[in-house]
Amino acid sequence: MSMSMATSNHTLFLHNPTNLTNTTNLFPITTTRTATTTFKPISIKCTATTRTQAPPQASTQSQDRVFNFAAGPATLPENVLLKAQSELYNWRGSGMSVMEMSHRGKEFLSIIQKAESDLRTLLNIPSEYSVLFLQGGATTQFAAIPLNLCTPQDTVDYVVTGSWSDKAFKEAQKYCKPKVIWSGKSEKYTKIPSFSGLNQSTDARYLHICANETIHGVEFKDYPTPKNGVLVADMSSNFCSKPVDVSRFGLIYAGAQKNVGPSGVTIVIIRKDLIGNAQGLTPVMLDYKIHDENNSLYNTPPCYGIYMCGLVFEDLVEQGGLKEVEKKNKKKAEILYNAIDDSKGFFRCPVDKSVRSLMNVPFTLEKAELEVEFIKEAAKEKMVQLKGHRSVGGMRASIYNAMPLAGVEKLVAFMKDFQARHA
Repeated sequence: MSMSMATSNHTLFLHNPTNLTNTTNLFPITTTRTATTTFKPISIKCTATTRTQAPPQASTQSQDRVFNFAAGPATLPENVLLKAQSELYNWRGSGMSVMEMSHRGKEFLSIIQKAESDLRTLLNIPSEYSVLFLQGGATTQFAAIPLNLCTPQDTVDYVVTGSWSDKAFKEAQKYCKPKVIWSGKSEKYTKIPSFSGLNQSTDARYLHICANETIHGVEFKDYPTPKNGVLVADMSSNFCSKPVDVSRFGLIYAGAQKNVGPSGVTIVIIRKDLIGNAQGLTPVMLDYKIHDENNSLYNTPPCYGIYMCGLVFEDLVEQGGLKEVEKKNKKKAEILYNAIDDSKGFFRCPVDKSVRSLMNVPFTLEKAELEVEFIKEAAKEKMVQLKGHRSVGGMRASIYNAMPLAGVEKLVAFMKDFQARHA
């Protein structure tokens, strides 16, 4: 392999890619796991020769990388990025990059099928559910869901716990008759309602929630049961951060760019009996039946993004699954929330403690005029994207799966030092 190392032991630069044709089969796929999918049974593997050299593994944060607390696109696992880097020029002996592959060729088919198989393993997705890899972000699903699940005359219920569930409700108004049965707007989206107190419509085709509000840092710790219809959830910002009983939902959707991949991929998990009833005016690209029948390959999908999601799913499986991932996420969140709560009011989190997000931690300073200085000083210490959403201000630390514990510990140490200097 013709590669030379830069100053950091974790960063590779390709100086002479023409000599990399022997970089083959760095990561052969072998699996004995079986999963029921919408695909015909195949052996999920790729044609490649003997492994010659393994890529470097990132056990700690590289010196040339920052701790990225962005809400999305968000930080990705460093070992996944290095693996993708090593496969960028010549994917496992195929002679081409994933970005150059035919989406109908055997190489990419093995990639998307492996990604689905690992996702089914992670979430224990029942066989009566389809998994779709789509485009357009979760925002496109705000329209696709009512178009596929109901008629223009149907009632649907929305629980509005933040900006994203509010936007979903407003979009649904174009295609059906949605009702807001609870809104947290008057309390600045800091709470989740009591399920027993929800005034659900008896004829609602579905009940829609946003499982984790990225902007406001409010997360459902349990899920309501619809009186009628099915439960639909936007899980964009806590997807694959913890185990979920998929069978409780009719449909789950998520943009990939928070926890499982780069922007450009949207994942929909839908019960099969809900597919095939799209309104007549539904655009072909929003019809779940079209994508289900074509195994997410009706048109050219976001191939490289799906490949990256597959690498993340594989990494999450290797970590021991979502129960282990949740333990790590709880530990990180506990450290950060404790630092806020123990600061005697210097730092404040407005969210009710019982529903604080494990993924997105909003906080403010007692002295608001110091917030700009806090963000600026943190950036100098290689902690970036801590500015709160423009609609709410303050700060926000997004600590998704890929944020290492060291990143949270460094942030907390900085917060304590900042308080000591400015309190």
